[in-house]
This record gives sequence, structure tokens and C-alpha cells, in this order.
Amino acid sequence: MAMASTVKVVLGSIAFAIFWVMAVFPAVPFLPIGRTAGSLLGAMLMVIFRVITPDQAYAAIDLPILGLLFGTMVVSVYLESADMFKYLGRMLSWKSRGPKDLLCRICLISAISSALFTNDTSCVVLTEFVLKIARQHNLPPHPFLLALASSANIGSSATPIGNPQNLVIAVQSKIPFGKFLIGILPAMFVGVVVNALILLTMYWKLLSSHKDEEDATAEVVAEEDVSSHRFSPATMSHFTSLNSQEWNSRLESMSLQNSPNVNGNGGHAETLRNRTSLVENEINRVSSGTFESARITNESKEVSTDGGSQRREEIVPSRGIGSVITLANVLSQQLSRGKESLSSEWKRVLWKSCVYLITLGMLVSLLMGLNMSWTAITAALALVVLDFKDARPSLEKVSYSLLIFFCGMFITVDGFNKTGIPSALWEFMEPYAEIDHAGGIAVLAAVILVLSNLASNVPTVLLLGGRVAASAAAISAADEKKAWLILAWVSTVAGNLSLVGSAANLIVCEQAHRAPHLGYTLSFWNHLKFGVPSTLIVIAIGLPLIR
Repeated sequence: MAMASTVKVVLGSIAFAIFWVMAVFPAVPFLPIGRTAGSLLGAMLMVIFRVITPDQAYAAIDLPILGLLFGTMVVSVYLESADMFKYLGRMLSWKSRGPKDLLCRICLISAISSALFTNDTSCVVLTEFVLKIARQHNLPPHPFLLALASSANIGSSATPIGNPQNLVIAVQSKIPFGKFLIGILPAMFVGVVVNALILLTMYWKLLSSHKDEEDATAEVVAEEDVSSHRFSPATMSHFTSLNSQEWNSRLESMSLQNSPNVNGNGGHAETLRNRTSLVENEINRVSSGTFESARITNESKEVSTDGGSQRREEIVPSRGIGSVITLANVLSQQLSRGKESLSSEWKRVLWKSCVYLITLGMLVSLLMGLNMSWTAITAALALVVLDFKDARPSLEKVSYSLLIFFCGMFITVDGFNKTGIPSALWEFMEPYAEIDHAGGIAVLAAVILVLSNLASNVPTVLLLGGRVAASAAAISAADEKKAWLILAWVSTVAGNLSLVGSAANLIVCEQAHRAPHLGYTLSFWNHLKFGVPSTLIVIAIGLPLIR
């Protein structure tokens, strides 16, 4: 592609530079408007500077990518409502055998959940679980936070729905979901294992020096959480019940202790026993052995033994029977509430099962090669209908700012492409980056790695994708597919290089910092010391495994 006019090149470069600064440093002091507004500003400048026309700007927006992104976000929202990520969090500490076992579990679960539900979603919901587990076992949080973020990035590379850049690649390359998965899965699996080994090597002494003991505060919190559910209507049957003989023996002993004329009032004691039996029969007919009925019977016994008068003896049964009737009403209400609670619980279990089945159906449909965007949107709408209530609270959880960011980015990158600068740079690099030999693959991977950390991974894919694929297609169709998959692998794993290399890293850092009572700051240098060797080694080991 020939270079545009000098004016367009300069103005287009300025617009793209503003977009790049906003995307990489969203809180710059001179213009702290954030990534989303920054992408819209870059898109608007491309149109105002006449680098592209308004019609070209609209045409640059890739609706299939936005549809796929929207659909997967809605599905993730309903999966979170169905406690999917809570179960994943429990799996982290279930029968854990120590800090090293916990770190390996985090790597595995983070990678798998990111491949299925996007890396950003997994990091959002799992960060607090990781912090709680680290606190409960008196462990330093940063090795586990690094494991979560880095494994989420590596795992998300395996599927088209794992991260935004893979969505772009899948839509533009038209590689089916199944072939995409098979092509990168071996590299992803080996990458997760190698990443876990690097973490264990770097933090072996740190993990070994901390005893795997529960923190006392955490135990208290856990006990309070358990006791908060102890007296629900569904668990009322857990109260200790007393049989008829135990009631008789206890009531007789209490009356003998409280009566001042035990020896001289044998007839009175017999009358008392008979009346006790009447009250007891009423109690047993309503609910055998609750503590409330015991209290009522004891009060009636004390009243009857203190005075010894005929009037008080006549009052006792009426009071006891009235109290029993009241008790029967209370227990009846509690029983009905218990049935309602049980019914609602079964309805929720059924609803959660349907959510999981619809999600599984979506994954199977994607593996069968159906249109990815409409498959995701169909699954999302099926979940909305299944929920059978106003969908606004769920839809409000969708990150519309990310969708708007993508719209602005599509326009800005398309305008920058029309300046001719990316084409000129690729023409210079293309002879050295051909993927039919190891040297060319290494050069291509280095270019993708650098650009992904300078311009972010999604813009890198938009800038390089078509050019890299066209260059590889000139060799063979198989090489074209391999070029797309190499782009997906390197641009994704490149996010582990530094803390600002991917959104998943920033999400983990921000979530950990804001977590109530568990706040921890993951520093840039702590991440960089691990990120540089991990990224270089994992990319190098994974490249030969991509097919």
C-alpha cells in the first residue's frame, strides 16, 4: 500500500498517538479521560482530520466481533449468578496439600476457566478467593496473584472466546472453533505447566518457610458464616428432642424440688402428674420435644406446685393448652415457610442446572463450527428468557465501556492503516519474518511481543493480522492458519511481560488492592521480575507446538 499524503500521515499519526497514550496510560495527568473516551477521541480525530470519511469509519466497526464479545459477557454474568465461579473458588482449597499444591491448582483452574469464560472474567471473580485462601493459610499473596494472572493469560490463548484479541483473530481468519482449540491447546497446556514450574522455582523458599496453618481470624469468620445459616426454617429439625419418659422424669424432679409440701400432699402430687400428662399429650400432638414446649410445661408445673390452691390448679391446664395452641400456630407457620424455602431452593438448583446446560450447549455449538457471534448471542438470550424476570440488572453488568472502546479502536486503527505507515513497516520486516523457517518465526514473534507491549495486544492484532496472514498465505494455506495462531499465542502470552501488558494483570492488581480486609498491592517490579523470564520461556517453548 502506498503512503498517503504527508498531511494525512502526520495527522493520522497524531490521532493514533493520542489513542495509544490513552490506551496504555489511561490516567495521564494532562488528559485523564480513560481508555474508552481515549479510543473515541482517536476515532473522532481520524474523521475530523479527514484521514477517513464518516462512512469508512462506520464500515470499520466489526459487528461480528462486538456481537461475540457481548454474548460471551452476558453468558459470563449468568454463570456468575449461578455460582459457577464460587465453585471454582472452592476447588482451589479443597483438600489442599500445602502452598505448592495450592499454587499449581490456581494455575490450572485459572487457565481452564479463562479458556472457557475469558481471562478478564476469571480474574475478576477469582482474585478475592485467592486472597482469602492465602490469608487463611498465612501465605504471602503475591506468588498466587502472579499465578492467577499469568495462567489466565496463557489459558485464554487456547480458544477464540478466551480474550478479545482471539475474538478478532477468529472472526477475521474464519478458523473454526475446534481447529483453533486443537492448534493451540498443546502449547497452552505446556505453557501452563512451565509457568507453574517457574513460579515454584522462584518462590520455593518463600512457600516452604510459611506453615500451612489456618489464621485464627479466618476461622472465626468461617464459623460465623456457618452459624448464620443454623436457625433457618429448613434446619429446625436439628434441635434435640426428648421422648415421653424423659419429659416425665424431668418434670417430676423439677416439681419435687420446687414444692414446699412434698411429703404432706400425696393427692396433690398425683393430680399434678395427671395434669402434666394432659399437657404433655397436647405438646406431643403438636411437636414432640421442642424447647419451647418444655419451657411452657415447666412454667405450668411451677405455678401448680407453689400455691396448692384449687383455683391455680384449674388455671394451669387452660394456660398450658392455650400456649400449646399458640405454639402449634407458630410451628405451622414455620413449617409452611420451610416448605416454601425448600421449594425455592429446588427451583434455584433447577435454574442453575439449566444455565450450565445452555453454556455447555453453546460450547458444543462453537465446536461444531456454527457462527460464533450468533451462537453466543443466542445462548445469552436463552439465559435471559430462562431467568424469567427483568433482565436489566444482569445486562447492566455487561462492560459496555469495553464495547465502546472496541468501536473507537476499530476506527482509529483503520485510519492509521490508511496512512500507509503499518504497510511500509511490514514491507521492511516481511523478508525476515516468514514462518517457513525457525528464524522467521522468531523474528515474527519478537515483533508481535514488542508491539503488544507498546501498542497493546488488540491493536497489534488489528495492525498485523491481515499482513501476516497474507504473507503466510503466499507460502501455503496451512502456513496461513499457523500464522494466525502464532499471532494469537504470542500476542496473548506477551501480556505477562509487565503489569501493564494485559487487562487481566491490571484487574488482578486492582481487585487485590481494593479487596475489603484483604487488600494487597502487587507492585510493578515484583511482576516484572517474574514476567520477563516467564514470558520469554513460555513463548519459546510454545511456538514449536503450534500447528
